[in-house]
Amino acid sequence: MADNKRYPQAEIGNKTFTQAAVVIIGAGISGMCTAINLLNNNIHNFVILEKSGGFGGTWRDNKYPGCCCDIYAHLYSYSFEQNPDWTRLYAGQEEILKYLHGVAEKYKLARYIRFNSSVEETRWDDAARKWNTAVTVAGAKDSEFGEQYTITSDFLVSAVGQLNFPQNPSIPGLDDFKGKMMHSARWDWSYDLKGKRIAVIGNGATAAQIVPEIAPEASHLTIYQRTPNWVAPRLDIPVWKPVRAMFKYLPPVRWRFRATIMDFREVTYSAVTNQESTMANFIRNESLKMMKRQLPNQPELWEKVTPDYPVGCKRILLSDNYFPTLARKNVTLETGHIERITEKGIVVDSVETEYDLIVLATGFRTVEFMHPIKVYGTNGRSLSDIWSKTQGARALYGVTVESLPNFGMLYGPNTNLGHNSIILMIEAQARYIYAMISAVLRARQQGQSLAITPKPSRVEGFNAEMQEVLKSTSFAHPNCSSWYKTEEGLITNNWSGTVVDYQKLLSKLDWNDFDLAGYGSTNLGAKTTHLGRVREESMVGYKTLGVAVSVLAVAGGIAMKAPHLLPRWK
Repeated sequence: MADNKRYPQAEIGNKTFTQAAVVIIGAGISGMCTAINLLNNNIHNFVILEKSGGFGGTWRDNKYPGCCCDIYAHLYSYSFEQNPDWTRLYAGQEEILKYLHGVAEKYKLARYIRFNSSVEETRWDDAARKWNTAVTVAGAKDSEFGEQYTITSDFLVSAVGQLNFPQNPSIPGLDDFKGKMMHSARWDWSYDLKGKRIAVIGNGATAAQIVPEIAPEASHLTIYQRTPNWVAPRLDIPVWKPVRAMFKYLPPVRWRFRATIMDFREVTYSAVTNQESTMANFIRNESLKMMKRQLPNQPELWEKVTPDYPVGCKRILLSDNYFPTLARKNVTLETGHIERITEKGIVVDSVETEYDLIVLATGFRTVEFMHPIKVYGTNGRSLSDIWSKTQGARALYGVTVESLPNFGMLYGPNTNLGHNSIILMIEAQARYIYAMISAVLRARQQGQSLAITPKPSRVEGFNAEMQEVLKSTSFAHPNCSSWYKTEEGLITNNWSGTVVDYQKLLSKLDWNDFDLAGYGSTNLGAKTTHLGRVREESMVGYKTLGVAVSVLAVAGGIAMKAPHLLPRWK
């Protein structure tokens, strides 16, 4: 079942190039977090495989105009590497990527990563109890040493994320267009937008960020909207330098601020679970008020941009300048169905409009986790087969998958959030996965092996309970389609509760959830390993927080109605 050599706890070198204790696929936020967790526990025999040429994941891929995060920067960062020097409440893509580069440099992650290394396929070997991961080398120089190889590992971690593989729309004639076409996640900054006729297909979060930035450059811009979105005020401001200094030299102040914004984000989840809640009404009313204030006396446009579904069913957009952009003379909002794309432009209702550039702001293939990697578990069973039987992706706690031993996912099925920072979820997952890795490597150190696989009955039970809860949320409303769910309506992406709920769930590892085979399985048995969690929420109850929400609402109203009253922070 395993070789009789003791496991050498050392970094991978030339002679061990194709052997590792742990393989991590992806060098974004999840992969970096997992690697740092291993290093903090003195595990160095791992490798990160990254298909692109750098760290950052989605923040390296998405670099379109206006790209930024819709979570407060002080919360959208690792708890163990808090950045006191964010320049804005909502950080832009370049600043986030710079932060991630700094973290990677601090922990010397470059020593453990192989860039331009694309994973094509990975297979579990039942006899050896190891993963065999096939890698294709994309870098021209590196490929001269070998274009393909297979690396074996005792444990496999997927950190590829959900916003990974761009989704092109299924519109007839998409490939016929002779002008410039680019997906938002593959932005070509060498292309000059000045004076161009531009079409943006899609009106979600990405489009809401791109459109205000490129509209002033275009001779004319048309936004092709399929369904409208709820748009809430962003209220983004620069962070005053004295405040940044205070965050740096008085860490407890920064911790208190982070806890406060986490509390605020957590309480907004009530908008998803109860459409009559104070929060749902607040978001809905603020959206409508902002729309009418920024698009005055345009009832026909109001009708086009007002959703007929509840708040939270689709991702709530945060923007202060999307509606004003729709009011520009060189901008058109098109809500008609796109019939086809031609060599010159787009046809709607038999009328062709010619364009120089078509931007596809159409998101990602989110419900196909790990796409396009082919994964095969016990008895050669494929991941696609596993999930076809359940009509959609699922995993125990969003982390482990039946028939896939010694495997963990970060940002997997039903772990996405519509209200808070995904990094809060990722840190809990990395800690949980480390507990499994630790058990597997203890066996390896004894010259033995251990296979850890979630029990199908436990996966079934957990997901049944979770889906029952999700059915009562706005995510499940029939009036909207979203990247949260499959075409059949199964919600495969979003978590059914708050971040704190999830962190508590993963604060312990119940070994009774798993089928165990090999060294140590008898001792683990029905034991529970307590992992703990990083508590970042404040001691203030969420009911009390309602007062703070009201204060923020008043402050927001003042900011929008009388911005000249606010100090000019730099």
